[in-house]
Amino acid sequence: MTIQTSLFLHEEVMLLALRDEEGTIASGTMYQYAIGAAILAELLLNQRIALDETRKKKLVNLISSTPLGEPLIDQCLEKIGNAKRRASLQTWVSRFAGVKNLKHRVAQQLCDRGILRATEDKILLLFTRKIYPELNPVPERRLIERLKQAIFTDSRDVDARTVVLVSLADSTGLLKEAFDKKKLKGRKARIKEISNGEITGKAAKEAIAAMQAAVMVAVIMPAVMTATMSHH
Repeated sequence: MTIQTSLFLHEEVMLLALRDEEGTIASGTMYQYAIGAAILAELLLNQRIALDETRKKKLVNLISSTPLGEPLIDQCLEKIGNAKRRASLQTWVSRFAGVKNLKHRVAQQLCDRGILRATEDKILLLFTRKIYPELNPVPERRLIERLKQAIFTDSRDVDARTVVLVSLADSTGLLKEAFDKKKLKGRKARIKEISNGEITGKAAKEAIAAMQAAVMVAVIMPAVMTATMSHH
C-alpha cells in the first residue's frame, strides 16, 4: 500500500475549485468531471490501468488491483475491477464524477489533512449547507506556485502531475479561478503546449490525452442534452 503525504490530483482539483474564504465551489466550473478525470489520471500514472490502443474507442484495461491507500481512488479502482465489461475513459470519468457525496468526500479528506475546515451556513435562512473554508493556505499556495511556474515561464522541466493538472484545470474552467483571465490569454500557446503533452513523458501524455477526451465528452454531452431538451 502506498502512503502519500503530498496531495492527490483530485484533492488539488478541489482546492482550486473551492473559494478560500467562503468555502463554496466557484460557479461555472466543471469540477466534478475534473475530479473524475483526476482519479483516472492517478490510476494511469500509478500504472493501475492502461488504455487499449487497438480500438478507435480507447477502452480501459485493469493492470493491477493493488490499492493506492486512498479510499476514493481505491473505490474507483474496485469499480473498474468489478465491471462486467470494459468501458471507455469517457464512461469512467462520468461514473467517477457521479460518485455519491463526491464533493464532501474529497473536501473531508482535506479537512482530515488540516487544510480545510468543515462548517455550515444557512441559505435564505432556510437551508443548511456544508461549506469548507481554508484553514491552512500553504498547500494551495504551493499548488498555485507550481501552476504559475508551468504556465508563466518557458521551462521544459514540468513534472507529469503538474502537466496533467494544468490540462485538467484548463479544460474544466478552474484555471480562470486561480489566475487573471487576461494573463492566461497571453499564455494560450504555452497552455496548449503543456496540455498537448509536448513537454512530458509517455505516461503523462497518455493521461492527458485521455483526460481531455473524457472531460470534453463528459462536459459537452450534458450541454447538448440540455440544449436539445430546451428546443422541444
